Amino acid sequence: MTSRDPLLKTRWEMLLDKLAAKFAEGAPMDVEGVLYLVGLQELGQLHRRFKKDDNVNLMHIGICTVLEPYGYYRFDFFDEEGWPHFELTSPLPPLKSGEQSLLIKEALVDYFLKKGFID
Repeated sequence: MTSRDPLLKTRWEMLLDKLAAKFAEGAPMDVEGVLYLVGLQELGQLHRRFKKDDNVNLMHIGICTVLEPYGYYRFDFFDEEGWPHFELTSPLPPLKSGEQSLLIKEALVDYFLKKGFID
């Protein structure tokens, strides 16, 4: 998060605090944890136990979902087990690590703003 966008920084911290209180018993959350929650939400199988490989797939669903409005991914189909699949529609631009992190945080904040979870 850069100091150039104080609103994004404030919303990101608010999002982390709210998610930590609701899903992590107040323990600090990170980008990966938030992406996992988005993937879980989008899959809609909230009470199922997942294998280790499933956890990586849930994070992938989270990434595709939050970057879809930016034109990088497009929802393609649900498979027979109900897992969403996405198609890469535009390659991600070459970004430095900090720029990648900023893009994902912005996309996550936008996702939760649209869901009405934060304002």
